Amino acid sequence: MVSERLLNSSGKATAARGRKASAKSVPAQAPARPDATLQRRGVERVQAILDAAEAILGEDGYEAATLKAVGERAGIPTASVYHYFADRHQVDTQLLLRHINNVNVAVRDSLSRLDSAPTARAIVDAVIDPTVSYFRTHPSAVELWFRRTAADADANAVQTYDDETAAYVHSLAVSLGILRESTPVLVMQTAFEVGNSLFDVAFRRSPRTGDDDTLDEARLMLSLYFEAYAPGTD
Repeated sequence: MVSERLLNSSGKATAARGRKASAKSVPAQAPARPDATLQRRGVERVQAILDAAEAILGEDGYEAATLKAVGERAGIPTASVYHYFADRHQVDTQLLLRHINNVNVAVRDSLSRLDSAPTARAIVDAVIDPTVSYFRTHPSAVELWFRRTAADADANAVQTYDDETAAYVHSLAVSLGILRESTPVLVMQTAFEVGNSLFDVAFRRSPRTGDDDTLDEARLMLSLYFEAYAPGTD
């Protein structure tokens, strides 16, 4: 009988411990605002900040696009803006990267529509035309792309775009017979450096639209440069 009571008592204690353990093992309820909602809200706020920065840069220039002004334009408290960006240079870099991506897509699309036997001028226009068009409709891109006091991250982003696009256009130009196979990539990299400098001049002369005469000189100069490396000219 004593053994029976001990067993019953032990069983009840074990069951109680089991219930406690089970209670502890039940996962906590999901928060009222799940991570996905918070992440979506964060993404939306970042986009709103970048959109506001783009608008101010395009309308009032670089000096006007302070974090305070950007936050007010986006309808976000300045303290909350600092939650996403430590300083305005980070905003500049993210906005510039967005512009670079858009220009890259436009240029690649333009190059994909070249015919099977394009001229040197055709491939030059296929790069210049969509770039000019984008800069004309996105003046904030010009503010950031050619700013002389740009942070290292911004300068590196533009340089990376130039190097990658130069390599792509070089390969395409060789495959289409515009450049001879022995043409070094340095030729295309130099063309992009020259092109960038002339774009800078064009948009300093005419900040909103780019000076057409300067852009035409860029087209002529780069076309003649490529023709010097055409098959049969070595």
